[in-house]
Amino acid sequence: MRQCGDCQLCCKLLPVPPLQKAAGASCKFQKFHKGCAVYHRPEMPNECAIWNCRWLVNDDTADLSRPDRSHYVIDVMPDFITITPEGEPPQNIQVAQVWIDPRHPDAHRDPALRRWMFRRAQAGVATIVRYNAKDALVIFAPPFDIEGQWHEIRSGMKPTPTHTFDQILQALGGEAKAVIE
Repeated sequence: MRQCGDCQLCCKLLPVPPLQKAAGASCKFQKFHKGCAVYHRPEMPNECAIWNCRWLVNDDTADLSRPDRSHYVIDVMPDFITITPEGEPPQNIQVAQVWIDPRHPDAHRDPALRRWMFRRAQAGVATIVRYNAKDALVIFAPPFDIEGQWHEIRSGMKPTPTHTFDQILQALGGEAKAVIE
């Protein structure tokens, strides 16, 4: 079974609302080479206690490097984007969330991560690459495109913090529930 080891990238990249910790800011409880100072203690926020990175818990990331080496963290929690095709009603699309270390903005181009995105796209899941709570890039792998091309979309996006669990369940219904279970 995989272990975090010295990796603490999630403690830096992900937002933790109860701590008023913004995405990309180090956590006040993060201790270099020691991990979380409040791990499994009452002070530990529930958001941290129930969260895991996909690399740590999922078989579909077997060929990916540990997050501190790859400079990205894949969130186990799905999210969604809403697109409005011209002349059609809005449509929600499930996305996998990848939090990128801002010091390595092109980490999403890692060939192993692109292969992972491709596999997820075959199941109808796009990817949102988050640099912080405001800046993101939506990536549609070739299975989304009739010509088999990769598409990275930055323009026209509203700042999108992650949605709440209830918003995700409402938008994605059974699809999100199946991923979470």
